[in-house]
Amino acid sequence: MPDLNVNEYLKSHIRTVPDWPAPGVQFRDITPLLQDPRVFRVLIDAFVHRYMAAGMRPDVVAGLDARGFILGSVVAYELGLGFVPIRKKGKLPFTTVEETYELEYGSATVELHTDAVKAGQRVLLIDDLIATGGTMMAGKKLLEKLGATVLEGAAIVDLPELGGSQRIQASGLKLFTLVSFDGH
Repeated sequence: MPDLNVNEYLKSHIRTVPDWPAPGVQFRDITPLLQDPRVFRVLIDAFVHRYMAAGMRPDVVAGLDARGFILGSVVAYELGLGFVPIRKKGKLPFTTVEETYELEYGSATVELHTDAVKAGQRVLLIDDLIATGGTMMAGKKLLEKLGATVLEGAAIVDLPELGGSQRIQASGLKLFTLVSFDGH
C-alpha cells in the first residue's frame, strides 16, 4: 500500500452536495467518513494521536450538537476520558448555562449542564465543521462560564472563506482541522 496522506485520504471521502441547503452552497457531507469502518478509524485516530501527546491531553472532551457528539464521544472513549454534550436549547434535562450566538439569519442558543465540567479542567471542544465559527465560539464561552479552560477547538473540515477559523483563532482559541475546502 502506498504512503497514506491522512488529510488527503479523509478529504477524498467527503461528499460535496451542490446547491444544498440553498442554491450556490457546496455542502460538505462527512457521513461517508463514518460509513466505512477503515475511513472512520483513520479519522478518529487522527484526533486521538494528537490528543494523546503530553501537553495536548485534555481532561474531558466536549462535543457540539450534533455531529460533534459522534466524533467527541468516540475520541473521549479512545482517550479514556469523559464526554460532555453541548446541546441546542431545551434538550438538556438538568440545570444549564446557555449562550446565544448569531447566525446568518437570526440566532441560536446552546446549553451545557452546570455540572458538566469543573473549574480548571482542560477541555477539547470538537465539532465536524467550521463555517462562521459561531457554534464553537458559543461552546467555548459556555465552558469558560463554568471555569474550564478550552485547550483547543477541533474539527474535521474548515471552510476558511467563511471566516470562522480566523474568528476562532482571533479569540485566542487554538484550532486544529484536518481538511480545508475553498468556497462555501
